[in-house]
Amino acid sequence: MGANFPFHQQEPKALGFSSERLSRITPWLESYIDEGKLPFAQVVVLRRGQIAYSKLYGLRDIEKKSQAIGDGIYRIYSMSKLVTTVAAMSLFEEGSLMLDDQLSWYLPEFANCQVYKSGEFGAMTLVPQESPITIRQLMTHTSGLTYGAFDPSPVGRAMRGAKVDFGNLEEKLDVMVKRLDGIPLCFQPGTEWRYGVSTDVLGRVIEIVAGQSLEAVFQERIFGPLKMKSTFFALPEHQIEKFCSLYTRTNSDPLKKLEDGQNSRFCRPVNMHSGGGGLLSSTADYLKFIEMIRLGGVYESERVLGRKTVDLMLMNHLPGDMASMGQVTFSEMPMAGIGFGLGGAVLLDPVKAQILSSEGEFTWGGMASTAFWIDRSEELSVIFMTQLIPSSSYPVRRELRILVYQSLID
Repeated sequence: MGANFPFHQQEPKALGFSSERLSRITPWLESYIDEGKLPFAQVVVLRRGQIAYSKLYGLRDIEKKSQAIGDGIYRIYSMSKLVTTVAAMSLFEEGSLMLDDQLSWYLPEFANCQVYKSGEFGAMTLVPQESPITIRQLMTHTSGLTYGAFDPSPVGRAMRGAKVDFGNLEEKLDVMVKRLDGIPLCFQPGTEWRYGVSTDVLGRVIEIVAGQSLEAVFQERIFGPLKMKSTFFALPEHQIEKFCSLYTRTNSDPLKKLEDGQNSRFCRPVNMHSGGGGLLSSTADYLKFIEMIRLGGVYESERVLGRKTVDLMLMNHLPGDMASMGQVTFSEMPMAGIGFGLGGAVLLDPVKAQILSSEGEFTWGGMASTAFWIDRSEELSVIFMTQLIPSSSYPVRRELRILVYQSLID
């Protein structure tokens, strides 16, 4: 089944690539599947809006021996965050919210948060909040919020105790956000970088400002204009057969099935609209979305954001790199030389980051090892899709960058 990519295939040489060098991606990709490390993988490399390389290999369900399909649908998890940020920035452009607005203006329960200082769970020493959480801090993960499911700290334990879980599809977004009331922040807002539920809270702010559900906002402002017909929070019945199964890596089993694609919780109605990690999408849809970003907010005459708004998003909004903000590594990636913009990471210094890429590269990924990056200086958009948790299982993102950039010859 074809991918129906809305992009033309072009000879690599015409796009400034060495065909021989670019073809090195193929054995690299196939080895991950043949060695039983990934169920399947899909790579697409766009330059100047045209396909220089595209490869799909493996099984979307190993047990059923179902081949991966070009228009398969995947859990993109945290690649949802950039979609949510774009929606918020479209409201920013209308003057409906400002980046330095206080979160408590929209959600009063965040007006007087306590901040963790020391101690174990049950005997935490808390101090008053010194400055308010802002909308920008939600976008940059400097708000002090964390992920309860992955944080072993006393604050993470408090979140688990309060059942703060934006992956619970039975609950509603507004109810889940209210459960954060009374849970301390991990640090004073703006002083550190910590991955967490900030973007989920941002999604709730969007609902309040727009007076619509997050799903409706996405459809009106992003999915409709970009004709993203395979991106949603829950699978329509006619799309279920395209949904891929999800796997995890354990000590005893490198590919253990976590969820069957055709018997998934996403195949039923979903109450939770998680802007931090709830979206499902296809490669073609997400490529259109990141091409819109690369092109300064417009794709095929449909303008989602203004050019200067996108420029602002792709700048570093931290005082330094993420390593200097307390995040030495993230997933399989060291964070030296890498900053954070609005909705994604920004490469500040390729030498410090020890990676073959360009200053200003904008990137992020998802928990099931999906990833994208945008390099506007080289006119590149690259996407990698698979379905394996955790994303730190293998260094595929770093390896793929090397394979793509070593093949450029113009």
